[in-house]
Amino acid sequence: MTTPLKPLLRTWEWQAEAACRGMDSSVFFSPPGERGSARRRRERRAQEICGHCPVRAACAGFAAASAQRYGVWGGRTEAERRAASPR
Repeated sequence: MTTPLKPLLRTWEWQAEAACRGMDSSVFFSPPGERGSARRRRERRAQEICGHCPVRAACAGFAAASAQRYGVWGGRTEAERRAASPR
């Protein structure tokens, strides 16, 4: 028995309501060579935006389900997601 495929649109529909919609992705993803305090400032800014987002849980769930390795998703940094994932 096969499981019907979920339409791709449904996988991404939560993004229409995202607080970050239309924003420059550099707020959420580290540019090459970014380290230390610059990285922490960018991540804090991204987390502030996520903190007011109506689809934060869906975003975080998507990142976990698809094993996103980079960027801030659903208010969680790369390091936070790595620490929370089962080894």
